[in-house]
Amino acid sequence: QTHRRAQSAKNESLVHDALSVSRTFYGCTYLLDAIGEKTGITSDLAICFPDSYKQILSIAYYLILEDKNSLLRFPRWSSMHNHPYGSVITSQRSSELFASIKESSKFKFFNLQLKRKADNEYLAYDTTSISSYSKTLASVKYGKNKDNDPLPQINLALVMGEESALPFYYRKMPGNISDVTTIFNLITELKNMDCHNIKFVMDRGFYSKDNIDMLYKNNIKFLIAAKSGLKYISENITKEKEHIRSWNSYKEQYDLYSYTTPTAWEYMQYNRKTNREEKERRTLYLHTYFSLERAAEDERRQNILLRTLEQELSLGRKEPEHEKLYKKYFETTKNATGGITVKPRTKEIEKAKTLYGYFTLISNDIQDGVQALEIYRNKDLAEKAFENLKERLNLKRTLVSSEASLEGKLFVEFISLIYMSYIKRQMQQEGLFKKYTMHELLDELDAIEKYERPDKGSFLSEITSSQKELYAAMGIEPPAVHR
Repeated sequence: QTHRRAQSAKNESLVHDALSVSRTFYGCTYLLDAIGEKTGITSDLAICFPDSYKQILSIAYYLILEDKNSLLRFPRWSSMHNHPYGSVITSQRSSELFASIKESSKFKFFNLQLKRKADNEYLAYDTTSISSYSKTLASVKYGKNKDNDPLPQINLALVMGEESALPFYYRKMPGNISDVTTIFNLITELKNMDCHNIKFVMDRGFYSKDNIDMLYKNNIKFLIAAKSGLKYISENITKEKEHIRSWNSYKEQYDLYSYTTPTAWEYMQYNRKTNREEKERRTLYLHTYFSLERAAEDERRQNILLRTLEQELSLGRKEPEHEKLYKKYFETTKNATGGITVKPRTKEIEKAKTLYGYFTLISNDIQDGVQALEIYRNKDLAEKAFENLKERLNLKRTLVSSEASLEGKLFVEFISLIYMSYIKRQMQQEGLFKKYTMHELLDELDAIEKYERPDKGSFLSEITSSQKELYAAMGIEPPAVHR
């Protein structure tokens, strides 16, 4: 009888231990933990948000691993995954968390992340529009929507390190603000973060004479794309065409021609000594490129555009956004039957042909055309980051009830974006996109499970050789099986 009681107690103990064993998915959250430590995200968040940084991290992890799912599914995900906060975050609690994220703490985080960037790297700057269903938020305005979405929108500006490929700063703007008006405020805010050696790379949406003048006045280095149709650029192409298209200018690795022309940029600068505005002249490098493939594509695109414009005029179905193009390329008169006669402006059409295949980058810093092209091509990191932010992170359309909640949600989405940018950079460098999508890579690692028993420690499921290779490609040591 004593033996039976002892055996019964032992069996009960085994059953209790079995019921106490927890099993969670661990491989992906381990990866994110390691990335957070390596990039300083975790420590910087802990400094700026000491009471809530673990909740911020857990929601960021969820947004990365649960592609496009709403936060209503967080409790289910939490029960199945090992994550920094370790407990459920309800929908109400997430809203409270978003509203608690203060501007001063965000600014401090941006500043800490900025200090981790290389002093000499160019900063890729771009903006995007995010549609919103909200009718109460002050920052939601109708404007030129980059996704052709009929909803009102907010604009989001993003700054990334061109070498690190990691974002470190963003700013929300009203939806009716154009790209060319945003640079002054950006410069001011970066200087407030003690960013002194500012160097921008931007697309031609940010080009304007006022912006270039301002960059010179603030001693800021820049690399910006400019329209070939600008007078001083088209004149340079005409003047230097023979040199641009010469054999010596051909760059085999890019299958295009590259030619650089030093010139001067004139602007008005206030002189404190004379107490008046005076003309200044600074060196500007025109990097002009020609591509035969681009020339064919430009011609095809222009022909389609001209045919569309002609049909719209002939049918009397003019589009407001085409008004300048109508006047530039066509003459219209009413004929005897009351219809419209459309006559092409041949001179203007032929003039446009002379610029097919050409594109230009301007810089006050980079003297080599190939180097300028390489830096500019990396600029699309910001554009790709926006794609991740709006598509995978479920931010294409926002639905929040207050400005504070919107600001907080954007910040947590931004934290997620840093992790995703790191993973994407490593995948590109290691050639992993040939075998995996990002979703497939994360699924592969997410299969690793963690088992925990009271007073017995923890251990992991077997880690395959392919999983170890993925950790190595991410620059991360794989987790130890016994912990």
